[in-house]
Amino acid sequence: MATYVLVHGAYQGGWIWKPVVDRLRAAGHQVYAPSLDGCAERHHLVRPGITVATHAQEIAQLMFYEDLERVVLVGTSSGGMVICKAAELARDRIARLAFVDALALMPGERVGDIVKRVSANETTAITTGPTRADVETRRSRRPSSSGASGPRPGPRPSSAVGARRTRPKRTSVAPPSA
Repeated sequence: MATYVLVHGAYQGGWIWKPVVDRLRAAGHQVYAPSLDGCAERHHLVRPGITVATHAQEIAQLMFYEDLERVVLVGTSSGGMVICKAAELARDRIARLAFVDALALMPGERVGDIVKRVSANETTAITTGPTRADVETRRSRRPSSSGASGPRPGPRPSSAVGARRTRPKRTSVAPPSA
C-alpha cells in the first residue's frame, strides 16, 4: 500500500481532505493530512514569518520524523507551492507529486500574477482571507455529501499567500539542532 501526505490550500486546513483520507485509509493506505502553521485549527499559531518555505519545512519534517518513504505528496490550491518546495527539501522521500487544482508557480511568478479574486480579502498585519460575505456565498454554492455546510475557510498567514517562486536550491532536511 502507498503512503500519502495531503497538503491543503489557502484558507483551509487538513479537514478539506477528510473524504479523501477516509477512502484512502479504507483501501489500506497510510495517510497524513496535517493543517499547516497558522491555518484552520492551528490558526492560533499565526505569526510573522510563516511562508511557503516554512510550510514546506513542516511537511519535510513530518516525513522525516514519521520516517516516511516513497510518499505520494499531494497538494491543492496554494498547497501546490508547498509540495514543490517540500519536494526540494525531501526529494529522497518522495515517490511522486500530485497537483489537484493546485498552483505551481514558474520561477519569478507571483500568486497575484495568476490568481484574480472577484472580491478583496480581509487583510491584517499577518493574515489574509476571504471576507465573511465571500465565505457565505461560497458555502451556499458548495454541495455537501453530509448535508452540512462544513468547516469555514479562515485566514492564512499573509506571507504564505503572496509568495514569489525562486529557483530551487539543493537542500536536505535534517533534524533541528537542539
